[in-house]
Amino acid sequence: MRSAVRGLFRSRFARRLTAAFVATAAAAAALTAILVNLAIDSRFDAYLDSQRQAREQQVVGVLAADYLRTGGWRPESLDQLAPSFVMSGIRVELLGPDGRPIWSPSGFAMSPVMSAMHRDMMGIPKLGPASRLPVVVEGRQVGTTVLRVPQAVLPAADQEFRDSVNQLLLGGALAAGMLALLVGLGLARRTTLGVSELTTAANELAAGRRDRRAAVSSRDEVGELAGSFNAMADTVAREDELRRAFASDVAHELRTPLAILRSQLEAIQDGVTAPAPDVIDSLHDESLRLGRLIADLETMADAGAAGFTLDRSEVALRPLVRDVLDDLAGHLTEHELDLVTDLADVATVVDPMRLRQILTNLVTNAAKFTPPGGTVTVTLAQRDGAVELAVADTGIGIPDDELPRVFDRFFRGTRSRAGGSGIGLAVAAELAAAHRGHISVDSEPGHGSRFTVRLPDPGLDARCSSDLHSTALASRMSE
Repeated sequence: MRSAVRGLFRSRFARRLTAAFVATAAAAAALTAILVNLAIDSRFDAYLDSQRQAREQQVVGVLAADYLRTGGWRPESLDQLAPSFVMSGIRVELLGPDGRPIWSPSGFAMSPVMSAMHRDMMGIPKLGPASRLPVVVEGRQVGTTVLRVPQAVLPAADQEFRDSVNQLLLGGALAAGMLALLVGLGLARRTTLGVSELTTAANELAAGRRDRRAAVSSRDEVGELAGSFNAMADTVAREDELRRAFASDVAHELRTPLAILRSQLEAIQDGVTAPAPDVIDSLHDESLRLGRLIADLETMADAGAAGFTLDRSEVALRPLVRDVLDDLAGHLTEHELDLVTDLADVATVVDPMRLRQILTNLVTNAAKFTPPGGTVTVTLAQRDGAVELAVADTGIGIPDDELPRVFDRFFRGTRSRAGGSGIGLAVAAELAAAHRGHISVDSEPGHGSRFTVRLPDPGLDARCSSDLHSTALASRMSE
């Protein structure tokens, strides 16, 4: 336990969290103590003030009774009251209705030394502030008295009550501090354990342990962060695996045409084979194959770096699609596939070279996975404010578990019968996204696939706006 606590306090975050709990508890206890003492002081001050006022009213009542009994102010009668005032520590001066002094017990006053000794012996407290109070008899003010009575003293029981309350508050503050310390330690330990595990997992993953995951199962924010970290680590591992497979595939794709080129060139150099036109054509085909692969890699690099640079213009799509299909006719014939088209007259703003690349990738992909005797269907239409270019085939289809990954970079399906780098569809998807469009796929294993490219048609929006403007203008003119 001690080692765990020592390890916990080596964490600055844990120290700050625990200190925050303790400081909050201490501040709450201190504030409570201050408020309670202020409330008690206020009540006790009001109590003492009421006691002083009561004694003052008592003196005024005695003077009023003497006035009523003697029928006026009689110094000889007032002198009989003087000893009791002096022994009680009360200082009194009586003024007449005109404000002139009438009487005071100065003749009975003790010397300052005797007065101090008397107060100490009798336990009389110090005098309070002076008060001027009217003396009223039968509804008529007959004089004014200037009084200073001894200050009221807090009873011992009340003082003990106040001390006990402060002791309870102090004990409560200490208990709250200890409880806050324990709660802070527990919460800090629970929180920092997850953070420490996540930090360790991140460091080990960065050091090369691709199988390292954060073992945090809590359902708080740290647990969510650990889940996101593990998902990221899974993605990194999957990308690493795909990159390794991609590197292997690209090496294979490059090795085959290079081997053919090398063998045929060496045969020509050795005089085994004559540089006949068919040999030159074969070498040319292999160089084109290498060029296509390198072009796909460059396109993918552009997509992963700063995006595509599109050279947009308004293009009539039907002639463009027909031209691409004419170029691919020989490729489809070589695979013994029939081509069916349904092309509407559509024009929109696109990069024609990039759109050719999208269509070429989709058609060659369809040819790759369609057995001889199958059909590739290309349709072009305009629906719901967008241009739709679709390529359907009667090939082997795509398994349901592979559909979400069809457009992933470097992905090749398990049922692939032909070679390839596995980036053609990813390139098409990137190009469609660069046009602010997207590609979707529908497939049924054994019955073929359909890839649909939807591109926004800003020209259609402009035409619709123009039509609405013309209609509104004609309506205003007719009015």
